[in-house]
Amino acid sequence: MICIFACLVVPLAGVEDASARIIANKFAFSLAYLYLCTVMAVKLSVIIPVYCVEATLERCLQSVVGQTFRDIEVILVDDGSPDGCPQLCDEWAVRDSRISVIHQRNRGLSAARNAGLDAAQGEWVTFADSDDFLDTDTYAQLMAQADDCDLLEYPFYWHYGSAEQQQRLTTAETYDDADDYWLRGHAYEHTYAWNKLYRRTLFSEVRFPEGKVFEDAWVLPRLLSKVRRIRSAAKGCYYYCQNPQGITARADGRELAMLLEAHRLTLSRWCDDRYYMHVLNIQLDVSRLTGAPPTLPRRHISVFGPALTARQRLKALLLNLIGIDRLCNIYLLRH
Repeated sequence: MICIFACLVVPLAGVEDASARIIANKFAFSLAYLYLCTVMAVKLSVIIPVYCVEATLERCLQSVVGQTFRDIEVILVDDGSPDGCPQLCDEWAVRDSRISVIHQRNRGLSAARNAGLDAAQGEWVTFADSDDFLDTDTYAQLMAQADDCDLLEYPFYWHYGSAEQQQRLTTAETYDDADDYWLRGHAYEHTYAWNKLYRRTLFSEVRFPEGKVFEDAWVLPRLLSKVRRIRSAAKGCYYYCQNPQGITARADGRELAMLLEAHRLTLSRWCDDRYYMHVLNIQLDVSRLTGAPPTLPRRHISVFGPALTARQRLKALLLNLIGIDRLCNIYLLRH
């Protein structure tokens, strides 16, 4: 770096005109700065929103900074946490130079992730929730497969530590078509932001929607419109720990309506019988919890199609016979 800077600046000493020398020096400094940014750029930015997680933050951060893949930056976004988390974040930044901290007033998960995206410098970006953790070799195994794709997803344990825990996405697959990934890969069942690595350029015009929950279901379809290749890896593991206070566990009708709205928009681009039945289940819950009439358009389902389970076939038969309004009413009466 010093040699390059000297090669650019030293010849300028002979420039007699002061204005020309100033302009030339500014140009030299700009080139040197661009070179420095290129050399110093990290490979992967890990964004971790932090809010009221004193009990689990240490475990999460140990699993991230302890990754065998070292070329990372860790961006902690303290979303106005009222407990000891802000101090814990600052202490970790002192302990590891790869960690930086953003303190902001409480604005929600989407705003925290967006703040991290605005600060990220990595070629790739990923997210972790501060009450979860990862296997130590996860990022190393994923980055080894990243060169020829734009998005990688990897296995995870769902509700780790509970009686319902199960491991998902354990089969390797590559998709050169976003439609294929969404429908054949059933991506709508795992839109989660935290078990994926993204080229940061995918977010150049995309941010998480503030004021909405189930934000992942809004964002992933927008990102998929920009990808060339998606890889589902069979290596690495993210541990999504059960949180009784999390939005998935305690979502009410208004919040589930936001999830329904996200999928209704996506249905206009991608739809098959299985995906429709997935969204129909959300519609049934929304109608049950709010009493509002269904907004999901009716679709005739091939009852004996190969993609449906026995339970879905029965529900599809009722849908075809009596329509979505009456099906929602029956669901409401049963619950």
